Amino acid sequence: MAKVSADQLGSESIGKLLVKQAVPASIGILVMSLNVLVDSIFVGNWIGSIAIAAINVVLPVSFFIAALGMSVGIGGSSIISRALGANNREKALKTFGNQIALTLLITIIMVILGLTYVDSIIPAFGGKGRIFDPAKVYYTIVLYGVPFLALCMMGNTVIRAEGKPKFAMIAMIIPSIGNLVMDYIFIYIFDWGMAGAAWATTIGYVLCFSYVLYFFISKNSELKIGWHHLKFHLPILKEIGSLGFVTLARQATTSIVYLLMNNILFGLGGEAMVAVYAIVGRMLMFALFPVFGVTQGFLPIAGFNYGAGKYQRVRESISTAIKYAAIMASVVFVGLMIFPAEIASLFLSSKEGISASELAVNAYVLEHTPTAMRLVFAATPIIALQLIGAAYFQAIGKAIPALLLTLTRQGFFFIPLIIILPNYLGELGVWLAFPIADVLATMITGYYLRKEMKKELS
Repeated sequence: MAKVSADQLGSESIGKLLVKQAVPASIGILVMSLNVLVDSIFVGNWIGSIAIAAINVVLPVSFFIAALGMSVGIGGSSIISRALGANNREKALKTFGNQIALTLLITIIMVILGLTYVDSIIPAFGGKGRIFDPAKVYYTIVLYGVPFLALCMMGNTVIRAEGKPKFAMIAMIIPSIGNLVMDYIFIYIFDWGMAGAAWATTIGYVLCFSYVLYFFISKNSELKIGWHHLKFHLPILKEIGSLGFVTLARQATTSIVYLLMNNILFGLGGEAMVAVYAIVGRMLMFALFPVFGVTQGFLPIAGFNYGAGKYQRVRESISTAIKYAAIMASVVFVGLMIFPAEIASLFLSSKEGISASELAVNAYVLEHTPTAMRLVFAATPIIALQLIGAAYFQAIGKAIPALLLTLTRQGFFFIPLIIILPNYLGELGVWLAFPIADVLATMITGYYLRKEMKKELS
């Protein structure tokens, strides 16, 4: 696969450049998503559907801590892309050094707090009834590996900002393959249950960190920092914080959504309904991988060319990214509308000798998941505009509009909808909240993106 240098971001054809950036990002996201998907299938078949619900309870907590690293990474990478575009290499080095130090400091503190208050956190996120014990086992082990994941997420965005998408892709593939291999060994062969699933995930994080570390100390990276670059530089920290807060706010909102959804659905249908949401949630991570890949590929292209003052190329990158992402989203939409029952059945155990309660949960999940999946993904063809529009403002360093547009779907629309609609429509109201929020958020994002392009990029 062709390697892209930082300078090529400002000279090569936008279409070809977006393919070079987006394909590795999409493959990396696909493999990571497949990891989550297959991991859930293994857990559901080898441990049980309650175990899937338990992992769904833990994910928002561990993902939030990992998102601290991602937010530092994306915030700093926006600075790095623009600094490289403006030929200011020293600022890029200082930014990267500050990203490393800040990620380590924040995530270690969060892990300590997370382990201290474990018995309060798990029930708050819906880990009640039979879900609590397996969720606690999984949570405690996985949390030890989360700082490694945070450093991987931070480093991955910097690798992409350097114009090295192939290496970013490999960094995402390694932990996924490692996790699946360890799943087979720890769960199927050693029969360690939830502890095995947790150790497999943690080892995957460590493998990812090892590769990212190798990239930056090898000749592949252009960012060779010294110890002095790790010293906190207040103006850079402020800029990382203002831009990274967009990603952090998005993930914090996602964690709040998981908290609300798990609790609301537990009240509507108990552990089985939480398992339905766990399967739908896995498909939200997996099915949209090509759209997220285009978005990730778009970020360094837009940031570099904006920093270089090449506004026509920025306009072209926006329109091309939206077109590519919309095509991908439409293909995903068709598949999910046709095969929801077949997808749901993959997560459920068919082995002989499972308990009557497990059989009852499986029957409930298989009955309710297809309708839920069709409603959740009903507005998928239009989300490309929403994602690329919000990403554009983040890429060019405009933190406030990026933050507001990022929060529009989940914060301003979705959370109020899932609180209000179930009171009148029950379970149906929960699933209808997804497409309604998508449509409203896309309309607002489209309006502000068009206004910005006329004002700044004409």
